Amino acid sequence: MARYTGPKTKIARKIGEPIYGADKYFEKKKYAPGQHGNNRRRKTSEYGVMLLEKQKAKYTYGVLEKQFRNMFNAANAAPGITGVNLLQALESRLDNVVFRLGLAVSRAAARQLVLHRHIVVDGAIVNIASYQVKPGQVVGVREKSKSLEVIAASLAGFNHAKYAWIEWDEASKSGKFLHKPEREDIPENIKEQLIVELYSK
Repeated sequence: MARYTGPKTKIARKIGEPIYGADKYFEKKKYAPGQHGNNRRRKTSEYGVMLLEKQKAKYTYGVLEKQFRNMFNAANAAPGITGVNLLQALESRLDNVVFRLGLAVSRAAARQLVLHRHIVVDGAIVNIASYQVKPGQVVGVREKSKSLEVIAASLAGFNHAKYAWIEWDEASKSGKFLHKPEREDIPENIKEQLIVELYSK
């Protein structure tokens, strides 16, 4: 499966936020990476601001350009607000739902669990990270995988109440995807309207 495998610290500094959810991938400096990063006279254009916002969304959710564009086109064709539709589609990805359930410490780790066939949807193994989880479906850990240390360590102390659109069942180590999240419930700092404007040019 194609995915970004480059330096995460460089990307996080370019975006200006710890988008990978871990401090080790983010160094708080007042300038971008590279030999010209400390050029204070440099001003980002309007197009550059929109492009950076798209890059932030792509790297945050671990989606490459072609797949991201396809998701945008589908969001644009669906009824409702395009930007919100896009974020809801990203949040509905199986790897993201596994991450939100606390079964993995990051989306990259969640993707690994999915690809290695540790995750089930409605009782059936699904190993496609981009699978769109539908409202009412239950995402959980395969019975043989419930003893994995990485899952137990990730779940330790995790607060499942912080995501209103997911209902966690501790006994079965699974969560029900109740509905697509409202925009105000999605915690990611993404200005989706800038992405819509970028693709509208």
